[in-house]
Amino acid sequence: MNGSELDHFYMQLAMEEAEKAAAKGEVPIGAVIVRDGEVIARAHNLRETTQNAVTHAELLAIQEACQKLGSWRLENTQLYVTLEPCPMCAGAILQSRIPRVIYGARDVKAGSVDSLYRLLNDERFNHQCDVTENVLAEECGQLLTNFFRALRENKKKKKRESLL
Repeated sequence: MNGSELDHFYMQLAMEEAEKAAAKGEVPIGAVIVRDGEVIARAHNLRETTQNAVTHAELLAIQEACQKLGSWRLENTQLYVTLEPCPMCAGAILQSRIPRVIYGARDVKAGSVDSLYRLLNDERFNHQCDVTENVLAEECGQLLTNFFRALRENKKKKKRESLL
């Protein structure tokens, strides 16, 4: 497989993680960390399940990868994530020295890679990342659209039922 095909393959794995999140009632965001062609970590959002603000897919995947490698330095890795990372996750990416980040859909409300900020390419930091955006962006975005549409429909349904 060439680079683009590999990016699509690993992003599909991240999307599988996002689907696991959606099945739990979590915002469907998934992340996969790859090193030397091997998936070393995978995770999905768990904020609602854990009631913990920092259990984002990226942070959970970084934590798992660090444990697997026995190091906080995730050099020679790639992070695939279905949604553009937020400021917290971008900070963790920089701190863990991940050299390449590939994401699906942009996050116009909290994205800190390209949308609101460009934290991963800010030369004032001691580490920058190579970033590839829009890998399966439409599919990743559709996961989110479908999730929030269903959430709104369920709220309307419950409201109607409570009025009866």
